[in-house]
Amino acid sequence: MTGRRVGIAGVGTSQFGRFPDRRVEELAWEAIIEAIDDSGFAPSEIDAAFVGSVFGPPGLANRVLAGAGLGGIPTFKIEAACASGTVALHEAQQAVASGRYERVIAVGVEQLSTQFAGPIVPELSDPEGRAGLAMPALYALQASRYLQEFNVDPELLAEVAVKNKAHGALNPRAHLSGTPPTRAEVLESRPIAGPLTLLQCCPMSDGAGAAVITAFDPSSKLNADRHVEILASQFSSGPLWTSSDTEPWGFQTVERTAARAFAEAGLAVKDVDVFEVHDAFTIGEILTLEAIGVAARGEGAALAPSGHTRLGGPQPVNPSGGLLSRGHPLGSTGLAQTAELVWQLRGEAGERQVNGARIALLETMGGGAAGVDANACVIALLRGPGS
Repeated sequence: MTGRRVGIAGVGTSQFGRFPDRRVEELAWEAIIEAIDDSGFAPSEIDAAFVGSVFGPPGLANRVLAGAGLGGIPTFKIEAACASGTVALHEAQQAVASGRYERVIAVGVEQLSTQFAGPIVPELSDPEGRAGLAMPALYALQASRYLQEFNVDPELLAEVAVKNKAHGALNPRAHLSGTPPTRAEVLESRPIAGPLTLLQCCPMSDGAGAAVITAFDPSSKLNADRHVEILASQFSSGPLWTSSDTEPWGFQTVERTAARAFAEAGLAVKDVDVFEVHDAFTIGEILTLEAIGVAARGEGAALAPSGHTRLGGPQPVNPSGGLLSRGHPLGSTGLAQTAELVWQLRGEAGERQVNGARIALLETMGGGAAGVDANACVIALLRGPGS
């Protein structure tokens, strides 16, 4: 990241769940209004917008902005699979850092309830699509390999779901915010793709998130107790992934992006107080934390049961409930993660607050293109007000 220092002035989200009777634009408006109100800026002070969505209708970005009273500003639509909203955040940050714009809003929105009755259908022109290898099956293959390669008990996978659903029970906006399941209930839930069961898979959700990005001036008294600085923001597209690769799909892309982010921020993984990472399936959180460096290869499965990544532990992961509990409305996930971390760093997260959180890490990975090690990955490091 070059140029000016950049911060997040305001964040907002919709409720997460299944809302087939609502317009997709309405979900976005809910998040946009909250983010702008939170920022303290007027809508007329927003210079540009980056909107992430995967399955939204043509012209979605302009529909969303016009309906929110932001029509007429430069508007960019981004599709990067599950990382669409996080790429929107990254591009907004880059646009402000370069001086191209002064204040930018990043928006992510998705309404999956009107698109799919079951899992997202893979692209039929890809070999995986022709074989019917949907994402649950792909992650199940990763889980099977992991369990065998490192001689891991399948019960450890279930502990990730138990942890994140316990966190999600404290999040009133989460799709699945009811009584958290026990480990036995996770393991005994309906099989989806062995060894993954239903409660180890994220729900198909609708929702939106937004963040207002602006120049960061640590000497300014204006909102000094609320602006969160973006210390680093790194975006990678996955290289070719072939049968000769030794690591699971997506691992190298996350590992490479994390290394660049830590180098840019001048930090190490031990400096991070709270994480929001891509846990669409339980094995996803485990592999991501190993790629980032929270645990060595084969040791990530022990993090949740040891308490390391639980609220109250040394490095809580997914205090929002993560994708497993908050939900995974593809295009909005990255900005929902962003909102959670901003609330954490401000000390505004209520019952799920991580005490003393100063440094936060955000990671979202999007995948789905055949032969590519993840479509996209964004990792950002954030620092709280006054830190």
